Amino acid sequence: MAIEQTEIVALLSELECRTNFSIKKVTEYMLPKLKDPFYLYVDGKQAQLVIRPAYEVFKADLAALEGVNAKEQYCHYSEMTRFPKRVQKSVNGIHYGLAFSFDSADGLKGFIKQLITINQG
Repeated sequence: MAIEQTEIVALLSELECRTNFSIKKVTEYMLPKLKDPFYLYVDGKQAQLVIRPAYEVFKADLAALEGVNAKEQYCHYSEMTRFPKRVQKSVNGIHYGLAFSFDSADGLKGFIKQLITINQG
């Protein structure tokens, strides 16, 4: 079972991820000491972290972490403004990224640590 939004928010704070803004269903975060954005997207009761589509080459490695679940489809949301756009249904395109959910706190911590490692490599 996926961990809840409140637990994800607490863990991101503990991991020193800083938040920039929150609008409707999405909260923008930055990795600790890095200027790499990601989003906490809440759709109904399901909370997911959404990372830049440039990480697609690392998707399998991130999904292989215990407690991490990669979503098959891209996550599209107009308020994820730091991400690129792709044309889906609208003529102008919509911001999109790779979505992941988490079964455990350890899964989320491992995911963030892996993102930091990727950014520093």
